[in-house]
Amino acid sequence: MASFTLKSFTGLRQSSTEQTNFISNVPSSLSLPQRRTSLRVTASRASPNLANRKLRVAVIGGGPAGGAAAETLAQGGIETILIERKMDNCKPCGGAIPLCMVGEFNLPLDIIDRRVTKMKMISPSNIAVDIGRTLKEHEYIGMVRREVLDQYLRERAEKSGATVINGLFLKMDLPENWDTPYVLHYTEYDGKTGATGQKKTMEVDAVIGADGANSRVAKSIGAGDYDYAIAFQERIRIPDDKMTYYEDLAEMYVGDDVSPDFYGWVFPKCDHVAVGTGTVTHKGDIKKFQLATRNRAKDKILGGKIIRVEAHPIPEHPRPRRLSKRVALVGDAAGYVTKCSGEGIYFAAKSGRMCAEAIVEGSQNGKKMIDESDLRKYLEKWDKTYLPTYRVLDVLQKVFYRSNPAREAFVEMCGDEYVQKMTFDSYLYKRVAPGSPLEDLKLAVNTIGSVFRANALRREIEKLNV
Repeated sequence: MASFTLKSFTGLRQSSTEQTNFISNVPSSLSLPQRRTSLRVTASRASPNLANRKLRVAVIGGGPAGGAAAETLAQGGIETILIERKMDNCKPCGGAIPLCMVGEFNLPLDIIDRRVTKMKMISPSNIAVDIGRTLKEHEYIGMVRREVLDQYLRERAEKSGATVINGLFLKMDLPENWDTPYVLHYTEYDGKTGATGQKKTMEVDAVIGADGANSRVAKSIGAGDYDYAIAFQERIRIPDDKMTYYEDLAEMYVGDDVSPDFYGWVFPKCDHVAVGTGTVTHKGDIKKFQLATRNRAKDKILGGKIIRVEAHPIPEHPRPRRLSKRVALVGDAAGYVTKCSGEGIYFAAKSGRMCAEAIVEGSQNGKKMIDESDLRKYLEKWDKTYLPTYRVLDVLQKVFYRSNPAREAFVEMCGDEYVQKMTFDSYLYKRVAPGSPLEDLKLAVNTIGSVFRANALRREIEKLNV
């Protein structure tokens, strides 16, 4: 077996004069905030300096999480290696990104296919509600193609000093001691060895798992499983006159026909639309739901040609374990996809950056070894910042996606300007927007009214069917 080994690990071992203060029997992960009250981890008093080299970190996966992590690590003085198998990745994702991501990650406008300023939420009975009236002139939802965004972030990481390898991560050997390296096993595809590639190994100090819902890094550390949805999407090139309709418009369809627990979508891209749906509870029926989504939009996509079909698992909640020693999970590998909206791109990139920042800080720009306490700072910051958003969206999904009457009420509620303002402020800027107590009370009353009206409508329809 051929092997690729970075420079020797001189300087990894702790001298006899250095002391480490730690708490024994500490769980190696923290997935839920309530566990934090019974857990206290104290960082090393004196992390060892690395002699004649920089800290080495491997990032497994080259999506938004991996690209953002690799760039931040490289800019922070870390010797960074990013391993990605599918350099033309076309994940079946709606491709919507919030406005704040454009600024935070300094994204060039030319990688954004469309600026969506209008949305239609369409109920099970095909009642359409227009959304977007509260958007300011400069506000929009960006629509991107994953193969374009992911490649841009990887190339930017490479320009910052990261080494990008076209390779398939296979497994890793865990260190026997706290000061020994992780040994990664992977297949490299360099264009010279053919389709089979070449088996190689690599030694690193730490690993960031950004390798998606089927993460092999997660399996390597026993991170546990999670529920997942199947997302199915078709890219459809439609006639120019119909593409004009979707120039700055996205559609979302709800109903048992398109998904029992999610929604269907039609999102505009550069020269086509992405039509898709997803489900957790009825994965075997995903093609039936996709057909229903296409049929709901058939008049607007008539004459279109399917140019690509995509399917992929999407996590439904964070994994039971998101870090172990010097290995941390980010993005889909960690389970950072929101309920209700199914959003993951921003949270993937943000988690990758936050994890990398914790490594840069803990290692003093690559000069010192890190330990689990350094990576735990990333988890604590993440949970404090974003768990409220996840909880709110989880509740919304449970309340409004449980039945068609509830979905009818949800769509009716979306017509309220206060709801739209709260929703877009939260989405575009990634914060749980503070509301007005009076408006919140009005919203609660209107929501109850909507649910009663939807249930009454269902009963009348059932009488007609009898």
